[in-house]
Amino acid sequence: MSVTLKYPLILVHGIAAKDNTLFWGRIPSVLKRSGVNVFWGNMDSWGNIETNAQSLQKSVDAVLNQTGASKVNIIAHSKGGIDARYLISSLGYANKIASLTTVSTPHRGVEIVDYILGFKQIQTPLARKIAEFLAKLYGDKAPNPYGATIDLSTKSMKEFNLKNPDSTDVYYCSCCAVLKNSFDDLSYFLTYNYIKKVAGHNDGIISAQSAEWGENFYLIHGASHAEIVDIKRKSISGLNIPGEYMKMVEDLISKGF
Repeated sequence: MSVTLKYPLILVHGIAAKDNTLFWGRIPSVLKRSGVNVFWGNMDSWGNIETNAQSLQKSVDAVLNQTGASKVNIIAHSKGGIDARYLISSLGYANKIASLTTVSTPHRGVEIVDYILGFKQIQTPLARKIAEFLAKLYGDKAPNPYGATIDLSTKSMKEFNLKNPDSTDVYYCSCCAVLKNSFDDLSYFLTYNYIKKVAGHNDGIISAQSAEWGENFYLIHGASHAEIVDIKRKSISGLNIPGEYMKMVEDLISKGF
């Protein structure tokens, strides 16, 4: 099946991810085979919101220059959606972004971050240095793991949302993966149970109530925060993960993007 998007598509990753098929699985190749013009966001794995948005800005400009298009579509996973919103609102790129589709993005903050930040040991200079060292293993240009984490607290995101209102020129939509129970993905067993208790349905990292944003929102049942980007390269709970991204693209086409 061949599909036609009016504007090229940029895939934007979240924290601890990279622009490659290790983290995006089969999604890029499936989209490309279907006729979608796919590009990377080229952002740091552990950059804070502002620096990652600036990197995404350069990527958008490069894609527009390469393709001759006037705008781009963005599909962003996790924190990548927050970086993209900063680009649109704070960096004034609304006229260059046709749509932003966010996947398990913590628009209202990450409850587990609030919990972690409650431990004073996490905020010591030694802890920050260790985190920065580990972040450099990802090859980041400007790693800031502490900043990238604290940016996503519920308090920080409340302030972010006030400073970064949506643009009427951009189509915003969102979805969130949700685990059926804590045994769906054992790597998120503890975090799922904690978030379920304080915020309800979640994917092991992001709650559905935090991920809801824009004109259209829906849940994808049975996948975890990592599984929803096809990191395991197989069907999850009967879900065809690349197929879920094709549905996102089809929605954009129906809207004329």
